[in-house]
Amino acid sequence: MSEQLKPKSFWSRPEGKTGAIFLIGFGVLAVMGFITLLPTLLFLARNTLTLAAMVMVLVGLLYMVLDNRTRTLFWYMYKSFMRWLTGLFVQIDPIAILKGYVDHLRKNLHDMERQINRLRGQMHKLREIIRNNQKEIKSNLQLASEAKEKKDDASMILKTRKAGRLQESNARLEELDRKMEVMYRVLTKMRENSYILAEDIQDQVMVKEQEQKAIHASNNAMKSAMSIISGDPDKRAMFDAAMEAITEDVANKVGEMENFMQMSSKFMESIDLQNGVFEEEGLKMLEKWEQEGVSLLLGEEKTNILTLANDDNQVLDLNAPVREPIRETGHKNQYDSFFEL
Repeated sequence: MSEQLKPKSFWSRPEGKTGAIFLIGFGVLAVMGFITLLPTLLFLARNTLTLAAMVMVLVGLLYMVLDNRTRTLFWYMYKSFMRWLTGLFVQIDPIAILKGYVDHLRKNLHDMERQINRLRGQMHKLREIIRNNQKEIKSNLQLASEAKEKKDDASMILKTRKAGRLQESNARLEELDRKMEVMYRVLTKMRENSYILAEDIQDQVMVKEQEQKAIHASNNAMKSAMSIISGDPDKRAMFDAAMEAITEDVANKVGEMENFMQMSSKFMESIDLQNGVFEEEGLKMLEKWEQEGVSLLLGEEKTNILTLANDDNQVLDLNAPVREPIRETGHKNQYDSFFEL
């Protein structure tokens, strides 16, 4: 299994929280029961035979607590019961959860495609404004030069200042264009990787669903406990841990994708190209994302994307068709390694 994803402890899972509530409740009831029965126990302890029986029961309980095999057996039975009980109210089956993620990813892919097209349209408008500004800057500078030759200082100053304002505006718009290019490249790559992620999950579900049934049928809680007691690996626990690790990894990647989509949507909503206005907060959000660590969904590709977007020699061609996501022949499923020992 991947060393980067360690399985959650029992107590950090939904069934662990249920188990903790049960233990607390049982502890409270045990204390209350002991206090209530204490006078009766003291009365029974006066009889030698009764006292001996009570001591034997206490020794038996201590043996169960201290004996590793007995403790393991009861622990597995307890965890199995808590998992069954929690499953009545909460979906905790990794296979079912992964199926839900596949449907969710398919929907997100459509939403992302619409967002990419919307961003593409905004970038076309922005670049058109920049080109028009450049033409007007050139025109104003030429008029200022002509006014200078004619000794028309007022017109020269007016045209020069206008050209300067347009240059300042273009500098801000070009910075905005670079940020939008980063966003565009990230969204298109996320769309491609999300498609592959959905395909990989679907393949794992198809393969592992039957395997899960077979393993659970042949390795119930009792057999799992006995395997641990005898020193053999618990195949059921290892399989479940791998599936849970996949579920955790997928949840993090889907969360990252949706967070970036939400951020890019807010960023685009803050832009008013007609008036050349955009909120600095949107740029700061994107800059913060750029400076954060490695992306789960993009991996090392994040660095390459940022490098390309900030390279003046790598101009993004907005007229080129958006590449349709495909999973190449011979692709190795990214989750196969989770089941490797």
